[in-house]
Amino acid sequence: MNRSRAEEKAFRSASRFAGRLDDFGRIPGGMESEAYFFRKGSEEYVLRVNRDRAGFEKDAFAHERFARKDLPVPEVVEIGQASDGQFYCISRKLPGRTLQDLPARELSATLEATVQVMKAMGESPVQTIKGFGLFDASGKAPFTTWREYLLSSAAVPGADPELTEIVDRFVDFCPEQRQLVHGDFGSNNVLSEGYNITGVLDWSEAMIGDPLYDVANVFFWRGWLDCMEALAVYLEKQMHPIANWRERVHCYQACIALREVVI
Repeated sequence: MNRSRAEEKAFRSASRFAGRLDDFGRIPGGMESEAYFFRKGSEEYVLRVNRDRAGFEKDAFAHERFARKDLPVPEVVEIGQASDGQFYCISRKLPGRTLQDLPARELSATLEATVQVMKAMGESPVQTIKGFGLFDASGKAPFTTWREYLLSSAAVPGADPELTEIVDRFVDFCPEQRQLVHGDFGSNNVLSEGYNITGVLDWSEAMIGDPLYDVANVFFWRGWLDCMEALAVYLEKQMHPIANWRERVHCYQACIALREVVI
């Protein structure tokens, strides 16, 4: 039995969507979860399977707290555990293709809309979320300051000394801002249809802090992904009025690199 059929069987054993599905197939490119699409009648859904349910619960939290017209977040309709022990999450399928899958001409047309979505994230209400850094599905983050969170990235055992030195050098430039940060923004986590952004996906790394962290994530991956390079070039033209943006981005890129090594 191939993987998609095996996942479908496990999914059917537990979900309220059990029964005949009109379509079922794998969505390529998932980093943390196996992802599939299916239809039930006229409705389209996405099924993701993972060993951990925490990220799925944060997706549900993000939809409940932040979803609106200028920040489209898919609705989570079910989270459960399949017969094979893995957790699954079913969300409504949003239209569009990922930035990573767009041809160059279409990608260029989405850049301003992508920046507007980033601004919308930064304007989201976060008063009920406590602390800084990665928060959980109850709205709690473990750090009392943004600085404390950044320095924790450099304190992991075996951390690269050059990266930790960058964090130490630039952390004082990073403001104590309490705003929503996606944490893994861009490439295959943003959907577009024409000139519009139709979905922002995968909120497992969402945190409270400085929104320039998401800019740093774009810059960090620009050397590997054409869509991130195009977005980075577009963002660079808008950064100059922002105080200490280079130092902040350098610090956050080092933190991202440290997290990638740990993961």
